Amino acid sequence: MIPEMQGKHKMRIAVLTDIHGAYDRASELIRHAGADIVVIGGDLTTVGSVREAETAVDRYAAITPHLFCIAGNMDLPAHDEMFARKGISLKGKGVVIGEVGMFGASAAPLSPLHTPYERREEELYAEMEAGYLQVRHAAVRILISHAPPYGSKCDIIHAGYHVGSTAVRDFIEDRKPDAAACGHIHEGRGTDMLGKTAVMNCGTASNGYYGLITIGETIETACMFLPLGG
Repeated sequence: MIPEMQGKHKMRIAVLTDIHGAYDRASELIRHAGADIVVIGGDLTTVGSVREAETAVDRYAAITPHLFCIAGNMDLPAHDEMFARKGISLKGKGVVIGEVGMFGASAAPLSPLHTPYERREEELYAEMEAGYLQVRHAAVRILISHAPPYGSKCDIIHAGYHVGSTAVRDFIEDRKPDAAACGHIHEGRGTDMLGKTAVMNCGTASNGYYGLITIGETIETACMFLPLGG
């Protein structure tokens, strides 16, 4: 039970990852979720321009009370700069709404694929730590990272290998956030528990998937799906 939330309105946070330019589909998912907060958890674009990304987030901000974003490995560092300029970034930053604190880390670890936005694990850890310190006193603390934690059910590719972030795994074990939402590994959609942290790979929003975190007396995570025309 979360004493601070007892008797209060449940807060619903929708997390969309891996939109990859399917901006109309993402708008449908945001409307379907009807959440209090929407977070774009990376790969809004597929190496899209800053103007393209900004047009999309302006559109989403018009249909949800609160919008926050991080960039993914197929976005660009310039997208993070735009999110910060608009005051919607969670990259290395913490935001508290009510009793809920959210913080995030952009991009993905260095990989053999050499995608546009990759960073060293120690950079990702430092970024999560910086954001966490700004929300550490919140009743509920939620990590938003594009990359999933290594060695979980949320980072397994079709070949059966774990390809997630060791920094995200280490951070979750060290700081024990209440929930962690991620994406990046498309086939890793689903939920897991790392200690007391509920971990969720939200899946590809371009295919109609999103994650939902419901916070009341308890914290519930669910992978949602909206069929075309649903």
